[in-house]
Parts: sequence; C-alpha cells; structure tokens
Amino acid sequence: MANNQQMDLLKQGTRAWNAWRAEQAEASVDLSGAALRGLDLEGADLSGADLRDADLRGANLSGANLTGANLGGSNLFKAIIDGADLNQADLRGVQFLQCPQLESARNWQSAYRDEDLACGAAIPSR
Repeated sequence: MANNQQMDLLKQGTRAWNAWRAEQAEASVDLSGAALRGLDLEGADLSGADLRDADLRGANLSGANLTGANLGGSNLFKAIIDGADLNQADLRGVQFLQCPQLESARNWQSAYRDEDLACGAAIPSR
C-alpha cells in the first residue's frame, strides 16, 4: 500500500520530490498501487522505489531515475519513458509496455523483464 505522504509530495511536482529525496536519501519509497495516472514525473528520482501495481497510465517519466525500482505489475499504458534510467529495474509483469517504448529508455538491457520484452537483448537473471 502506497505511503500517502509520499504520494502527496510526488503530486507537488518533480522539484519538491527531488528536493525531499536529496534530503532523505535513505528513505524507503513505497508507491505500490499508487494512482499516478497522467502525472508529469519528468526527471523524478524514483530510484529504488516500490511502484508495484502502480497506475502510471499516461504518466510522463521522461528522464526519470528508475534505477533499481520495482515496477512489477504496474500499468504503463501510454506512459512516456524516453530517457528514463531503467538500470536493474524490475519490469516483470508490467502491463502495456512494448519494445519500442522500452528501447527509448536508458539501460533497459539491464532491467529484469519478461521474455516478451527481450527486445533482442539478453535478460539478466536475478
């Protein structure tokens, strides 16, 4: 279950969110199951975040740091992930993610993903 205070802070925008992340670098981020549909999260530091089953439909995650984030089961229908860093992100079970969309992100080859998202690159074992 998502942390309501973190959700409220994220909805204030990337600037407020990233400032908080810089101050709370060790804080655990729980946005699991969060309703983040259509939010502008461009450049947001979501590294290590628990985004399992989050509703990210139409969200702008361009340039976001998703390093080590768990997006398992999240809905990425029409989400924009251009330039997002997916280094070691967990994308297993993600809904509505296609290879062209995935390939627009950085470090996607190191993300843990299902076979249908191999996109011509080896899938790392975990």
